[in-house]
Amino acid sequence: MDEIPPGHPRAESLRIRHKLIHGMENKVVAKAGLIAHGRGEAFDYLLGEKTQPPAMEAVRAAVSALLLAKYPVISVNGNLAALSPREVVELAKEVNAKIEINLFYRSQERIEAIRKVLEEAGAKEILGVGETADGEIPEISSVRRVVDRRGIMIADVVLVSIEDGDRTQALRKLGKTVIAIDLNPLSRTAKYANITIVDNIVRCMPLLVEEARRLKGYPKERLKEIVEKYDNKKVLADMLRIIRDRLTAIAEAGGTIPDDFEKAL
Repeated sequence: MDEIPPGHPRAESLRIRHKLIHGMENKVVAKAGLIAHGRGEAFDYLLGEKTQPPAMEAVRAAVSALLLAKYPVISVNGNLAALSPREVVELAKEVNAKIEINLFYRSQERIEAIRKVLEEAGAKEILGVGETADGEIPEISSVRRVVDRRGIMIADVVLVSIEDGDRTQALRKLGKTVIAIDLNPLSRTAKYANITIVDNIVRCMPLLVEEARRLKGYPKERLKEIVEKYDNKKVLADMLRIIRDRLTAIAEAGGTIPDDFEKAL
């Protein structure tokens, strides 16, 4: 990774980009994954590059749903493996979930590269890599339809990351609860998921792990109450209002964010 000046105003953003480039060079990330990240980063600008309260509400509901699930699965793509592999393993451990590799640009080379990254992060069992990855989700034309019969095929709750609209719709039709992490509140993924966390995955994954550790001691009835009270349409609407209000404030301030704006949210 090229050295990034610590004083650079976009140092953290550059570090994330370099992780993805490194992931692409090592067959973990598809070239299109770089484009997907850029699109997400644009929305992150609009959201102030911070976890907004509605996203935290979605994190709480997501963890509750995972803890209540009989057979939860965390679906891993290249970007997630490149950016947050250790958090994937930690979250799976906390909520007793399976980890499955599922790719739009699927090749044996990429599967092995992602498996290596996950194993280095501590994963002991990784689905979607062998002969049991022979199931198919109906109504999906891409190779994303290929799933593991020990994982997504039989899961009741599936966590997916970054835009994945076709599969989200198909999983919902199969009666599965879908939790999505997607910075674009206008995407089909965000719209069709049961629970959408509109946040940057590098902020969201540690929060999911932390919240899982906190909520593990909650009684099931309390977790059910959290899930039942959650309203995804309202959360998405709240996120859009935050974007609207931020843009309005910036425009009225002549292109700069007022010092007291964040406090007013």
